[in-house]
Amino acid sequence: MADYLSPVRPKRRGYALAVVLAGAMLVFCAILPWAGVEARSELIGGGVSNDIRGIDDVFGVYTLVSGLAALGCGVAGLLTRPRVAALAVLPGAVAALVLVLFVTDSAGIRDRISIDLGRLLSIEPVIRYGWFAALTSAVAVVVLAVLALVRRRS
Repeated sequence: MADYLSPVRPKRRGYALAVVLAGAMLVFCAILPWAGVEARSELIGGGVSNDIRGIDDVFGVYTLVSGLAALGCGVAGLLTRPRVAALAVLPGAVAALVLVLFVTDSAGIRDRISIDLGRLLSIEPVIRYGWFAALTSAVAVVVLAVLALVRRRS
């Protein structure tokens, strides 16, 4: 049989595609609400909140750029060799570090003031779902990039 007629085994690009999807989720999560301040009063039976989106803070912009870099590494892995997607481990790790710094940074003291006056008034900072989704996406980028590097031999 001629060489050009033999079936070619396609390269496995599943992990590179997964890195692309996780990087896209990281970019999306950068615009979601990450934190906020809630004020509640049991006297009036309600409360108000003020949310801060990820891109409203410099850490959110860094996370957005890291997500775009991870997305680019994943696309490069799809178009060339799947192992190129393993380079996304660097922006994924940077994003995870930046997300932890967002929570532990002492510069935003106004966001971390907590007041509790019993049933009269309670004011406290909260972490919103966008921060958790961004951290999950960053960890997923790191794990999938490592899996793209360490492939199984069949």
